[in-house]
Amino acid sequence: MDSTVQEIFIAIQGGDANLVKEKVQTALDRDIDPSQILNTGMIAAMAVVGERFEKGEYFVPEMLIAARAMQQGLVILKPHLQQADLVSEGKVVIGTVKGDLHDIGKNLVSMMLEGAGFELLDLGTDVPTEKFIEAVQQNEVNVVAMSALLTTTMPQMKTIIGALIEAGMRDQVKVIVGGAPLTESFAQEIGADGYAADASRAVKVTKSLLG
Repeated sequence: MDSTVQEIFIAIQGGDANLVKEKVQTALDRDIDPSQILNTGMIAAMAVVGERFEKGEYFVPEMLIAARAMQQGLVILKPHLQQADLVSEGKVVIGTVKGDLHDIGKNLVSMMLEGAGFELLDLGTDVPTEKFIEAVQQNEVNVVAMSALLTTTMPQMKTIIGALIEAGMRDQVKVIVGGAPLTESFAQEIGADGYAADASRAVKVTKSLLG
């Protein structure tokens, strides 16, 4: 691994956003291939972060800090990636369902998916059904990811899946759901394709559904 890319890889794991930005710029100035910076420096680093989280070596704050550092680097890298015609892993539309204003879990999933090479369309919180449907209609979306932290808003997820069926788009997308009160059996009950208990799992589930 190139030494500057190695420094990006280490800085992301340590959550050092300023160093990540500096080293991404250095790597670009040195004409290192943008896709190498992304894959070897960033995506590989976030994979390590996900593994450490699963082993209980990292917790949510460490994951958030690492993901934010990665995102800061992505801001600098993105214009160069677009020029390099980088193939994305897939496009994900994500949002917290109507009536629910919780966004920490959703933001973390969003950052982890972006760190794994997916294109993200984040609709925010309190997202009505129509907005999810519109996003799928207007973009070539592969995955719809929904979050809920309140038991009272969980039924919204079933409503959205029903609306996708009604619009004739259910077969075009995979649906994953997550949030503290959710369970695997609830996900199956409402007809979702996958359930993720945390952000690291969300990446794995999304990859396996599209794989």
